[in-house]
Amino acid sequence: METFWIKAAQLVLALAILIIIHEFGHFLFARIFGIKVEKFYIFFDPWKELFKWKPGKYIGGLGKQKNLSPEAEGEVKEQAEEGKKKSGFWSDTEYGIGWIPLGGYCKIAGMIDESMDTEQMKQPPKPYEFRTKPAWQRLLVMIAGVLFNFLLAIIIYAGIVYATGEKYVALNDAEMGLDYSKAAVNAGFRNGDKPIKADGEDLNGLPTEDRMKMMQAKEVIVLRDGNPVTLQMPENFIFDLDKEMKEGKESINFFTYRIPTRITQVMPGEGAAKAGVESGDEVIAINGTSTGSLTEFLSTLEGHGNETINLTVVRKGTAANDTVTLPVALSENSKMGVGLEVDPSAFFPVKEKKYNLFTSIPRGIEMGVDRLTSYAKSMKLVFTKEGAKSVGGFGAIGSIFPESWDWIAFWNIAAFLSVALAFMNILPIPALDGGHVLFLIYEVIFRRKPSEKFMEYAQMTGMVLLIALLIYANGMDIVRFFFK
Repeated sequence: METFWIKAAQLVLALAILIIIHEFGHFLFARIFGIKVEKFYIFFDPWKELFKWKPGKYIGGLGKQKNLSPEAEGEVKEQAEEGKKKSGFWSDTEYGIGWIPLGGYCKIAGMIDESMDTEQMKQPPKPYEFRTKPAWQRLLVMIAGVLFNFLLAIIIYAGIVYATGEKYVALNDAEMGLDYSKAAVNAGFRNGDKPIKADGEDLNGLPTEDRMKMMQAKEVIVLRDGNPVTLQMPENFIFDLDKEMKEGKESINFFTYRIPTRITQVMPGEGAAKAGVESGDEVIAINGTSTGSLTEFLSTLEGHGNETINLTVVRKGTAANDTVTLPVALSENSKMGVGLEVDPSAFFPVKEKKYNLFTSIPRGIEMGVDRLTSYAKSMKLVFTKEGAKSVGGFGAIGSIFPESWDWIAFWNIAAFLSVALAFMNILPIPALDGGHVLFLIYEVIFRRKPSEKFMEYAQMTGMVLLIALLIYANGMDIVRFFFK
């Protein structure tokens, strides 16, 4: 239960940050162009809000309100001679928090949006309304949210590499190759294969990026026993990997570095210690069966609970690196009481990059563009049968956060979600920013606006589609939870 709340807290915090930044983009450009923003809300507030505040006017929540000045009793009067409202940059907007954490919104005066304020649209247009501004200004207001989300991702990625740098073992430096999951083996990979190209592109950069290239590739070239072998990737390979990961039956997610089984710690009183196993020993066999890597050691060890096995190790540091076979008693769950080295950098050459304030920015941009490109490529798979089954809602999003709070992991995930939010919002679907952009482009090309009635129907249609998608995605989370 504690794990659930940690994941939930990370999800809500990430969504709040992304929503604030997205809506602030709309708000800022609207106010720059003199457009009134009536509301700025984090999360949705049907019927009642949790909290609301209008600077110098009132504060409240849950349907109640306390006025902060005598002028707040009445409406602010318009200056007839100027056709503008008496307001400041910030003070003419109501800021609030809703109780449904599914998004947020800016209610921009003179615009058909989520509020569906059709009564306002029946009134004569006013100079401070969205509908009276030039098309180019309205276009910038609409794309600002997407732009700010993408810029946020770039800033986060730049901040991460500035703070931590990048330290990794490149795939082509993994001398023992890689070990693969069952889905990868079914696709043609073999333990020990060293990937060198994906769709003709060299795989010698960051492992996370090379992994994504391989998952999306049609063709991967690997070195197998020193010889190049070309693998044609199955059409549904990425879905097979996704299904395998969600089932949680495999200890490997696609691939892992193939490393020796090195003992780093021996617990006093446990089976390994009693048998004479020492820190630094490298396991090469169990009961005479070769275990060439850590992955093979762990899989071979399973099923031997309460047994005594013959553990063959190479004892480093002796004159001839002696090979020793020791009888080790295992516990009920096949444990022997040792710590194991799992960091590939302990065995293979490590590449490390440090970034200063100036070099971190280009790297942040590079990472943001790379994540956006990868996400866009993967989106086309959603429209397949397997893709529809893999769609998830807030449960699926929450599951990607770590079980314990890790700020670097949190910001990495938040940056990726910011990229995803930017991409989704620019899709040309009514009720999304991309839908408004589409209609504005139509206006620029044909020099006339779509009718307000058409815009109302388009907005309602888009909202119905989005609500249906939301119900479907979160419904799939529920189905997977009970029938996994």
